[in-house]
Amino acid sequence: MTDRKGPVLIDLEDEAAPSPSEAPPVPEIHPEAPLEGRAMATVAALAGRPPSRLARWFWRLLVALVGTLVSIAAWNYVTGLIASVPLLGYAVALLMALFVFVLAMITIKELAAFARLSRIDALHHEAESARADDSIKEARALTTKLVALYKGRDDTRWGRERLAEREAEVFDAGALLDLAEHELLTPLDAAARLEVEAAARQVATVTALVPLALADVMAALTSNLRMIRRIAEIYGGRSGTLGSLRLTRAVMSHLVATGAVAVGDDMLEPILGGGLLGKLSRRFGEGLVNGALTARVGVAAMEVCRPLPFSKDKRPSVRSIVRTALSGLFTSNKG
Repeated sequence: MTDRKGPVLIDLEDEAAPSPSEAPPVPEIHPEAPLEGRAMATVAALAGRPPSRLARWFWRLLVALVGTLVSIAAWNYVTGLIASVPLLGYAVALLMALFVFVLAMITIKELAAFARLSRIDALHHEAESARADDSIKEARALTTKLVALYKGRDDTRWGRERLAEREAEVFDAGALLDLAEHELLTPLDAAARLEVEAAARQVATVTALVPLALADVMAALTSNLRMIRRIAEIYGGRSGTLGSLRLTRAVMSHLVATGAVAVGDDMLEPILGGGLLGKLSRRFGEGLVNGALTARVGVAAMEVCRPLPFSKDKRPSVRSIVRTALSGLFTSNKG
């Protein structure tokens, strides 16, 4: 009996072995489940959830306590350093004074941002009141405030000139507000719409092409925060960091309260073509839904940040935004 070493060869039958390419595709999990846009739903839940009163008091007390301890420690350190090494101590004291000055400037900037957002909100309410009361006096006062708000901006210069030429000819409150909306806000609406389309396209692309856990949620969160902040800047809000968070919470809370964080095949198929979603993978379908929800958030942000409410024929359509933003991501050959 011989001791064989090495690989053992086993003869197969005459039939050819199956090729890996002939293997059936892996079935998708729950293919019949409707598309939900989980990334945008998670973002809306996180951003729209108001903090509890206990949590607010916790953070306030924590900031106050840490600030007090840090201030006392810094004071003792600087005074001790001045006593031991006067020149170095005064230099450190100067650096700390500059740091405190920068903090004060940041605080003033944030307060100014809140004031600008409040100003936009006040104009919005004044416009609703003037239109409801049909008061030409209130409408003219509001128009003057709008011109002052956008004074010095090149993108509204032509509109301000046109409004100044035609304002005296209008004696109806609704017509004057419509004229101000057309002349001053039309270029701003176009710029805001471009921001919404870009954010929707980015969210849809990342969701469809990046199969990493939580990548779609992070992309949706950052894109929506940046989109809302840019929309506020376009309409004159120029919100700061805290102002942007507050504005985002207001927009998301409105969407959650109205049940607008829901979209599916019934909305996307008329836009992208009947039956197209059924031919796409579930990942691409989720990307389209998240992009459509981002467009809906963008329209809500435009309504919140706009100094004048949309008239009936001016409000942008979510479907038209989604069609422009997302239809270019896919090409279909029509025979």
